[in-house]
Amino acid sequence: MIPYASAAESEAALGRAMTWAEAAWYKYSVAMPDSWLHCHTTVILFVIYTITPLPLLILEQFAPSVILPYKLQPGVQVPLADSLRCYIEAACVFPIAVGFQLVSYPAAAKVLRTRMGLPLPSVRETVAQLVVYSLLEDYLSYWIHRLLHTQWGYEKIHRVHHEFTAPTGFAMSYSHWAENLLLSIPALAGPVIVPCHITTQWLWFSIRLIEGINIHSGYHFPFISPSKLIPFYGGAAYHDYHHYAGGRSQSNFAPLFTYCDYIYRTDKGYRYHKLKQAKVLLKSLEENNVEKKGGSTALSTRKKD
Repeated sequence: MIPYASAAESEAALGRAMTWAEAAWYKYSVAMPDSWLHCHTTVILFVIYTITPLPLLILEQFAPSVILPYKLQPGVQVPLADSLRCYIEAACVFPIAVGFQLVSYPAAAKVLRTRMGLPLPSVRETVAQLVVYSLLEDYLSYWIHRLLHTQWGYEKIHRVHHEFTAPTGFAMSYSHWAENLLLSIPALAGPVIVPCHITTQWLWFSIRLIEGINIHSGYHFPFISPSKLIPFYGGAAYHDYHHYAGGRSQSNFAPLFTYCDYIYRTDKGYRYHKLKQAKVLLKSLEENNVEKKGGSTALSTRKKD
């Protein structure tokens, strides 16, 4: 809750006029308890989790020819009922999470040290924090993911998430409760180590959820892939192979970037898979060229006759 009774008092404390964003934030949050602002995180994530996978799901059902050329495993179709089952099971957790956030807020406030008031963070500060959070989360998630692929970790916990060898957006959160708990640690590590404003926290968790849904979507759209802009970005194709390989997979553990897999040599299976795919594609193109040349030769012969 902002500790000022009026906008004029806020501007006096800032020593300058509020920006339009700060004025909007003041109006929204001035009378709202910090615990409720803290709980906005779960509400925002619920909305994103509900909406983001829907476009691909709808196109799969009503216009499959539009997106099937971009499907990473075209031979595997996830039934609509399975996608909805994933959503329902995950959605049931969100109300519980809100209650837990309200009860645990006093302790969370001491650990996270999240700012709620004014001033709002600058764009430079926000971007810098998001970069730190992304790198830290990726590194920690990599090692937790590797532990989950040990025999005990996989059989007792991680096998639930790998029920989908061809993942779908709603399967992003379809996991054993212990896995969800473990993987929340890397996501929270950044904001704990480098405290931020609550708006940055909302943005961070939103980006991470959208990216998680993207890499589990089962589709790769090369014309809009961030891999062209972000160095070491893995994307849907990178993580889809991990699900394709299943429990035996010892490759592609990193959730977002590829640098950990490269450094620790856990991308060999994926590299071999891509090389094999390239050879098959090359062979197919060569066979098509031979067929075209054969057809052209036969046509030329007939014209001469």
